[in-house]
Amino acid sequence: MKTHTLFDLTGRVAIVTGGNGGIGRGIAIGLAEAGAAVAILGRNDEKNQRVLGELRTIGTPAMALNVDVADRNGLEPAIQRVESELGSVSILINNAGTVSPGGGVLQESSEDWDRVIETQLNAVFLLSKLVAGSMVKQNRGKIINIGSLYSFFGSGFIPSYSAAKGAIIQLTKSMAIELAPHNIQVNAIAPGWIETDLTAPLRTLPLNDEIL
Repeated sequence: MKTHTLFDLTGRVAIVTGGNGGIGRGIAIGLAEAGAAVAILGRNDEKNQRVLGELRTIGTPAMALNVDVADRNGLEPAIQRVESELGSVSILINNAGTVSPGGGVLQESSEDWDRVIETQLNAVFLLSKLVAGSMVKQNRGKIINIGSLYSFFGSGFIPSYSAAKGAIIQLTKSMAIELAPHNIQVNAIAPGWIETDLTAPLRTLPLNDEIL
């Protein structure tokens, strides 16, 4: 049931990674209110089910998959299941994110670096690649990547996050150029500070007031 009056996404299928909370939850609900069928991918099944209930209340088709986007082996099966149950994907929101515990280059471990880059950057490339083929066949599609203010300036306390978000902008530009002939638009959004479960740990950092 479409409840949003500004635009109509009836018949479209959208995937929102990290759609079980924060920015992703808001996007998922907005897409559903515009009439889209929505699949959320998240690694916390309790939160997944809570948001799935909200989506079903709106009345459009919806599903939630317990997926960690940092696990490459789980990405293609997730896309296949969404397309099997809801139809060909026409909208992808790459929103899933994580941050390291904090600390600059001298403190951040290589394991934390790899985890952030895998979640914030590599998964965006891989998921976009997986859905782009279907979008090309439809001759339409939207891929929206969630960047950050740290896409544009550095950080002395979360270098992996800043590096990933900076790379997101260039990846977005590259995909936009490549996929434009197929009527696929690729854009990035760089939100300012928003209170979410992801950003909550950063509140405890010594330089928090200066950062904000």
